[in-house]
Amino acid sequence: MDIKNKTVLLFGGWGLVGNSLSRTLIKEEPKRIIISSLRKEEAEEQVANLKRDYPHLPDDYFIPWWGNIFVRHDFKDINRLELLEDKKTRQILLQDTMEELSDEILQSSSIYKLLSEYKPEIIIDSVNAATGIAYQDIYTMYRDIKKKIVEIPTAESMIIETEKLLCNQYIPQLIRHIQVLYSSMHKFGTKMYIKIGTSGTGGMGLNIPYTHSEEKPSRVLLSKSSVAGAHTLLLFLMGRTPDGPITKEIKPTAAIAWKKIVHDEVKKGGKPIELVDLPIESAIGLDETLKLKLDSNFPTTGENLKSVFIDTGENGTFSRGEFEAITSQGQMEFVTPEEISKTIIYELKGGNTGHDIINALDNATMEPTYRAGFMQNYAVSKLKKLEEEHGTESVAFELLGPPRLSKLLHEINLLRHVGLTMKEIVGCNPVSLSEKIYLLLKEDSKLRSEIISIGIPILYPDGKSLLRGNVMKIPPYRGQDELEITSESIDLWAKDGWVDLRESNIIRWQKRLQDLMDEAELIPDEDTSSLHVRNKEYWNNYGKIDIGKVVSWIFIHEEHGLRMKA
Repeated sequence: MDIKNKTVLLFGGWGLVGNSLSRTLIKEEPKRIIISSLRKEEAEEQVANLKRDYPHLPDDYFIPWWGNIFVRHDFKDINRLELLEDKKTRQILLQDTMEELSDEILQSSSIYKLLSEYKPEIIIDSVNAATGIAYQDIYTMYRDIKKKIVEIPTAESMIIETEKLLCNQYIPQLIRHIQVLYSSMHKFGTKMYIKIGTSGTGGMGLNIPYTHSEEKPSRVLLSKSSVAGAHTLLLFLMGRTPDGPITKEIKPTAAIAWKKIVHDEVKKGGKPIELVDLPIESAIGLDETLKLKLDSNFPTTGENLKSVFIDTGENGTFSRGEFEAITSQGQMEFVTPEEISKTIIYELKGGNTGHDIINALDNATMEPTYRAGFMQNYAVSKLKKLEEEHGTESVAFELLGPPRLSKLLHEINLLRHVGLTMKEIVGCNPVSLSEKIYLLLKEDSKLRSEIISIGIPILYPDGKSLLRGNVMKIPPYRGQDELEITSESIDLWAKDGWVDLRESNIIRWQKRLQDLMDEAELIPDEDTSSLHVRNKEYWNNYGKIDIGKVVSWIFIHEEHGLRMKA
């Protein structure tokens, strides 16, 4: 892809890789670069540094943006712990994560607002999402809840802790992030998305000695790797979506270093480390218990810890000893941000570095085979033969899902019973077809029973009567035993999983079949090349209807469910 004159958005633009990328990108002459970071001071500091170093560029060439990209826009500048402590914001956060993705949730998100304002053609994401999500630390929450069950076992307390726990579930947060990201990029025309991911352990295995607790490795660290892996697989799916952006991921498996080497104050979490000094005689006795939290803090010296250190950006500030240990041969070792930037730019421009994880997965997964394609015809023929032998129809069992699949299969099966061929169905009066299907179901108890018994109700032609079995797949249970019925809800439920005998649905089927035939008619009879698959012969010259083929065509055209890669 040509980067020139394109708007580029850098998620994590203040960080180590983001800083290097912003400078490397300038050589490719993008239209502008949006520098995004969690905190306002970070984004503005990075933009100020870039403007200082590249004074010849327009004043609006570097644009700062800040905030948490995993929450709604109104919450982006509020600490997550504050959001969790407040009942109102906590419940909004919970709904934003757990409810179905609605237009309101999407359009309220910080990512949607950002992309709607700048419409970047290219997004490079160096935010360590796996760390941000996994370090919310469900294990510590579990211990806190366990303690409160004993100390404050009230209903209100348990409700609050349950809401917090649900808000901090790793996978729902990650899924919602990808849903919002994909929908926003699709809406605003992003052409390429590149993620700088993580393995979670700097390339080391389960024997990694660098942990954040007494465990080796810690469950929190393994959670980080788990989230990182799930993130990669979701990006793998995004890369297989036909109308999505080109999706790539570069996953460094080493420590990333460095930003600067200085003698200065050492900070933790952005705050200086205050020095505490106690007389040697102040040692405590190791008797029956050891207090982890002091009743009152010891007085500080008034000075902060200062030393020589290497700043590796968001990865941490290391002493010489720490850096030397972690980067020694046989430990994490390290990779420079400049090398990562070079790889990113090369991949952006269409090069193949061999480091794109998505491409690697594409090539490593086992794709559909020639043998399976050959055997598919045998399997279908055998199924048809057994149907004839046993005098039955194998239509749908509602085991594959979604209910819409079963609904569509049963509807086209009913249509072929009363209309016979595609051309005859298209040529019939829709009201007459609807009445014929109703009478068929009235007389054929076996056919009727098989439909409603798998959880697919039948909506009668009047649109006011519903025949259902003990189980009903649509609408799905969402905690309410009864739902209000409106004309809109009937249309939605009928679309998703009811056999719909209304005239409007018959007309919809007639149009589908006409479109299907029109598509095949565009293929010249003399074109016998390998270019086309669904020609007239594929459709049995519009005679005998293969219901599975028809529904697969619908899923491709109406559901946009075309498989993109082999």
